[in-house]
Amino acid sequence: MSVEFNHTIVLSRDREKSAHFLAEILGLEVGAPVGVFLPVTTANGVTLDFLTIDADIPMQHYAFLVSEDEFDEALARLIKARIPLQADPHGNHPRRINRNDGGRGVYFLDPAGHGMEIITRPYGADPSSPLNGVTEDVPGAV
Repeated sequence: MSVEFNHTIVLSRDREKSAHFLAEILGLEVGAPVGVFLPVTTANGVTLDFLTIDADIPMQHYAFLVSEDEFDEALARLIKARIPLQADPHGNHPRRINRNDGGRGVYFLDPAGHGMEIITRPYGADPSSPLNGVTEDVPGAV
């Protein structure tokens, strides 16, 4: 049997708010609750099971590989919702996207404070790309 990633639990203060936020940005659907979990399933079948907890939530990082068109749509939703975005995970390039590996990438926080990332090319897809390290301004971004 080949190993495949199937699901993960995403801790939040409000599973409804967090699940609907991510689904809206990525253009996905929120599934019906499964016990205490509220699922959002990606195109490759991986489920993010949102769970409400009343405790400190450590920041986690979730990265999503999308098409160029899906990136444009998600970026437009982030801008419209006035969600702060940045080209890097450390916040050194606010209101910008990155062009790493010849693609595009952006980072933003979800309502629980998790670091979300959207990329159009997998890490290392083009290590010699002249666009590695390049960032671009995003008009209208906060």
